[in-house]
Amino acid sequence: MRSFTPKTSLRTATLTAFLIAVPLAGAYAAGHHKGALDATDPTDMTGPRVEALIAQVQGVRQGIVDARQANNINPAVAERLEMRTAHIGQAAEKVAASYHGRIPAAQYHDLLRRLDNVDQRLMIDTGSGFLIGDGADGGNYPNG
Repeated sequence: MRSFTPKTSLRTATLTAFLIAVPLAGAYAAGHHKGALDATDPTDMTGPRVEALIAQVQGVRQGIVDARQANNINPAVAERLEMRTAHIGQAAEKVAASYHGRIPAAQYHDLLRRLDNVDQRLMIDTGSGFLIGDGADGGNYPNG
């Protein structure tokens, strides 16, 4: 049996769990709290979700800054991750501007997927990513 020794701090684990839970909770609440007078198209995400997406982008940026300050990643990796994160934020703002403060569901989920990929890359680069494999072939491998 493999022993479990956490390599991440409680703060990092909490932040990661929060970043994963927020879009799922928002999607769940949106599907179950539609009022009869709500005139929005069910395939569109409204302004508050745009703000939530931007907040998540800022959360990933803060994770990059924290990892860089803790010397868990080098400046080149931090810059690459920051550029990808900034591009996602700009894309979200551009889509929202063209749809009058809304992001269509397909684009919203695509942006969340891309942001999650950056977050997973950050976790792998800092050594706190989930590993797969049992080590029988000489090692465990990053999931992703």
